[in-house]
Amino acid sequence: MGQLVAIVGRPNVGKSTLFNRLTGTRVAIVDDTAGTTRDRQYGKVDWNGKDFSIVDTGGWVVNSEDVFESEINKQVALAIEQADEILFVVDAMNGVTDLDDHVAEILRKSRKPVLLIANKVDSNEWLYNVAEFYSLGLGEPYPVSAVSGYGTGDLLDEVVKKLPESDEDELAALEELPKFAIVGRPNAGKSSIINAFIGEERHIVTDVAGTTRDSIYTRYNKFGFDFYLVDTAGIRKKNKVNEDIEYYSVIRSIRAIEASDVCILMIDATRGIESQDVNIFSLIQKNKKGLVVCVNKWDLVENKSQEAVSTFENAIRSRFAPFTDFPIIFGSALTKQRIYKVIETAVEVYKNRKRTVPTHQLNEQMLEDIGAYPPPANKGKFVKIKYVTMLKNMAVPTFIFFCNLPQWVKEPYRRYLENKIREHWDFTGTPINVFMREK
Repeated sequence: MGQLVAIVGRPNVGKSTLFNRLTGTRVAIVDDTAGTTRDRQYGKVDWNGKDFSIVDTGGWVVNSEDVFESEINKQVALAIEQADEILFVVDAMNGVTDLDDHVAEILRKSRKPVLLIANKVDSNEWLYNVAEFYSLGLGEPYPVSAVSGYGTGDLLDEVVKKLPESDEDELAALEELPKFAIVGRPNAGKSSIINAFIGEERHIVTDVAGTTRDSIYTRYNKFGFDFYLVDTAGIRKKNKVNEDIEYYSVIRSIRAIEASDVCILMIDATRGIESQDVNIFSLIQKNKKGLVVCVNKWDLVENKSQEAVSTFENAIRSRFAPFTDFPIIFGSALTKQRIYKVIETAVEVYKNRKRTVPTHQLNEQMLEDIGAYPPPANKGKFVKIKYVTMLKNMAVPTFIFFCNLPQWVKEPYRRYLENKIREHWDFTGTPINVFMREK
């Protein structure tokens, strides 16, 4: 399972700039689509063959007219609870502040690996200021400049070194069975559906602690099903009502989504589809996981006509476009209506992810489709696709099309190829990769 590194620190120390530098992106994973901006703080880092996820706790402060301190407390607490390692960013130009002292005190008690990062060392004169951060009691400060990239390579070496090793045996045991994560925004019915699955027969269910103490795999083995339910890192009711609930649900979903094969995304039928659902969907997409959408609380909806169902389905698919080939199930965790249909469908999606298409079938069918609608010519030159193959043992079904001018095959035509593949073979619920390669 992936490991999670969190960036914490008071406002304006350069957390987001550092985040963008480490993930090698300008704005991490910002889409211009409305509603996905909250995802901006989540990304992947690959350093010398070791990869990990990184989450920036900056930019989440919602009640900024509120005292910063309480917001930062919550964010630091959550980062400590969720992350395997913490990057504590301070500002070399400003020196130590009361707020830095306060965060450092929480981190010292956390027993998590912490790296102290003195940012904004944009020239040698600021290097002399770095020594004063020893007073925070978190060991040696690493001087970096997130803007220029100074010191970030050494920092990443250290980050990778401090990450806890995953337990290979435990991971191997988990490999065998499908892993389903139930995700969704608060109150969409995640806990109810888990309780409906597990029911009173708790003894058939065994808890396997994940490689991290806060993601729990619950093995479900009855009615002919055998899989792991990935708990969304124990979403607990927080005692304060006024905090940014979306922040908590996204950061907790990251863990569960990464640890799973198929995500069951719960949508509240009484609320319709909201931007938070789209946020979580885009996390599922970016991690290339299988998807089943469960519209929960359908028992509370008065108009259950076929027309109402179609309208709801179309609304979901249009918000999640361009990926629309996934199952949608209307049910109720409370009355257990269609609950087992959800599991059956998740199992189907898992099988679709593992599906392989024989090369001869693939070429026979796809070359015919390509002949009927060839790629558009570019500057009088024609793209000729000669051969197609499917890669074996990939996490996501992956198809390689060999042609003479791969760089001229644009997104609309790749989407045409993907749609044709979906038309001929069942890949419902799973993303697929389509790559062009030079023959």
